[in-house]
Amino acid sequence: MQFIDLAEVEVIAGKGGDGMVAFRREKYVPAGGPAGGNGGWGGSVILVASNRLQTLLDFRYARIFKAEDGKKGGPNNCTGAKGSDRLIEIPCGTLITDADTGEYIGDLTVDGETLCVAAGGKGGLGNKHFLSNSNRAPEYALPGLEGEIRRLRLELKLIAEVGIIGLPNAGKSTLISSLSSAKPKVADYPFTTLVPNLGVVRKPTGDGTVFADIPGLISGASEGVGLGHDFLRHIERTRVLLHLIDATADNPLTDYQTIQQELTAYGHGLPERPQIIAFNKIDAVDDETLELITSELKELTSVPIFHVSAVTRAGLDNLTSKVWAILDAEAASVLI
Repeated sequence: MQFIDLAEVEVIAGKGGDGMVAFRREKYVPAGGPAGGNGGWGGSVILVASNRLQTLLDFRYARIFKAEDGKKGGPNNCTGAKGSDRLIEIPCGTLITDADTGEYIGDLTVDGETLCVAAGGKGGLGNKHFLSNSNRAPEYALPGLEGEIRRLRLELKLIAEVGIIGLPNAGKSTLISSLSSAKPKVADYPFTTLVPNLGVVRKPTGDGTVFADIPGLISGASEGVGLGHDFLRHIERTRVLLHLIDATADNPLTDYQTIQQELTAYGHGLPERPQIIAFNKIDAVDDETLELITSELKELTSVPIFHVSAVTRAGLDNLTSKVWAILDAEAASVLI
């Protein structure tokens, strides 16, 4: 399935039904008076968060969504029927803003959560409302009001507790495939991952934690270079960042600094996010080299450093244990 995380749509709420001009016509009631009913309200456009969707692909082909108009008022003081609301399912984690003004409208993150983005127009008043001592037989009614029309920008930010970041070919896809049942494309050349991959990793207690393999970031990603600019947003909701570094790279420390600089340049709280560093591909590096680059990195950061091999699964148990400890500590601090 093609991954689409940005879309613009137009939503049109229903017009309110017109009020009616009518009079009572009953036997033995010579002065029945006005009896025109009000028009019904127009339907609203409502967004509904759904776990069934993982992408905004549907909005590439359908960009205009309209709710039903309200019905006209009827005789005998009958109010017209309300127009049906238009319900639009979107993936959980979608941020909604006004495409014209940039105004923040809402953020749907929970399955079943709803947000009205365009209110239906009010129905017009029937002639019964204009009865007065000076006008005993009003022959006019009000038209229904137009519904709201808005252009919306939908921006999907994946909901994952752990974000796996690193330069291209650091082994992120192999890691997530080793930890979970996710099966991303894996190859020995950069940029095999073109879309974020999600995988559920089981804790020893049996609970599932969502890991996100974020496509490779490169120098300048925060300024729009490469794939990183499109997918940095998906790190924003994560609670822990797992920074994977290729231990076989020419200069692993430079690789580390490149990613950190991009996180700082992007902002949005990412530099302050709890991090874990893991040197990957230790099965292809001798112990002396691994010890040297680890000691050099410890001079740059106090972040916990682990040695793993996503292929052989060496060190993965210790790594995930640290992830669970950080997540549990954060959850406990929220409860205090």
